[in-house]
Amino acid sequence: QVQLVESGGDSVQPGGSLRLSCAASGTIFRIDVRGWYRQAPGKERELVATIISGGNTNYADSVKGRFTISGDNAKNTVYLQMNSLKPEDTAVYYCYANLRQFSTGPSRNYWGQGTQVTVSS
Repeated sequence: QVQLVESGGDSVQPGGSLRLSCAASGTIFRIDVRGWYRQAPGKERELVATIISGGNTNYADSVKGRFTISGDNAKNTVYLQMNSLKPEDTAVYYCYANLRQFSTGPSRNYWGQGTQVTVSS
């Protein structure tokens, strides 16, 4: 089985910074895509950022220039550095991975349990 465990969520003031981490554990052959999504109260879950195995990244327009996604392949860990946080960034942030557990067989999507980020003065 595979588990994604997030950490780093907290309450911060506007303009502050946070760094989220997500470690994947279990039987993992290859992680093809890792990313972060978020869901604010009363809203649908939305993409924040993704990083593929080759290192290419993709960001939602609302976070470009403020958030940076990175990965440590040796540790099966993905990070989200969030700077210049705004109240509208308040949400539960979910880690995501599309990975293969074995060299044969399909890739599957996995999700973390979520970590709360609150930006408020």
